[in-house]
Amino acid sequence: MSHDHRLHRPELTGALARGDAAFDALVSEPPRRVPAGATLIPQGSRHDYVYKLLSGWVARVRQLPDGRTQYLMVFLPGDIFAVKSMFVVQQPDAVVALSDVVVSRIDQQRLKAAFDADPALATRCTWQITEEERRLHNWVVSLGQGSAEERIAYVLIEFSRRLAHRDAGGEGVQQYGMPLTQDQLGSVLGLTPVHVNRVLRRLREDEIVSVRNRTVSIHDLPALERLAHPLQDAPMPGEAGALTEGVA
Repeated sequence: MSHDHRLHRPELTGALARGDAAFDALVSEPPRRVPAGATLIPQGSRHDYVYKLLSGWVARVRQLPDGRTQYLMVFLPGDIFAVKSMFVVQQPDAVVALSDVVVSRIDQQRLKAAFDADPALATRCTWQITEEERRLHNWVVSLGQGSAEERIAYVLIEFSRRLAHRDAGGEGVQQYGMPLTQDQLGSVLGLTPVHVNRVLRRLREDEIVSVRNRTVSIHDLPALERLAHPLQDAPMPGEAGALTEGVA
């Protein structure tokens, strides 16, 4: 699985793995290949499938009537997406391929029946929704409070960790392909392409991270982590700045 499980309850590890296997066992169609730039789910459409991303990158995108576009979520290999097809008639956002991708898919009615019957599969699907909520909460904080440097550092670290699903230490990968153009990265970050370019140039000159030919190379991971830290998940108890009291 591609997810950073640092915050999940450890007793769910087995159920998450079983749920992943159960999802794969339900797939009855051959994997589907989708070219970069293609729309898997049109915005505002009725859609009856839930997908698992086997390779490549896809994004959930909202386009406003005047053409402005916001990238809401980037999915990486191992993610299940469009889980909401089981619960809503129309998809409020589009899902587009950022690169050539391979996906498997299940009709939502079939998945919903299995979801109701198999607790492990239900846990896996619920975990995906919880992960998306976690990422969106962090991103709301990023857009509302983060500087451009913090936002870029955060998203590069987030991709690194999620791509490192085979790394038992969970420290992330320090070089990886990223199919997002600077325009698309700007739409993810809420920044203009010019601002993205300026910040990336500064980070490259400071030998912290470079992005060339759609490849991210992290040269100074501790420095990039320090930049990203204010926008990451809230610190655990005992860490600097942690909240020590709950809200009644």
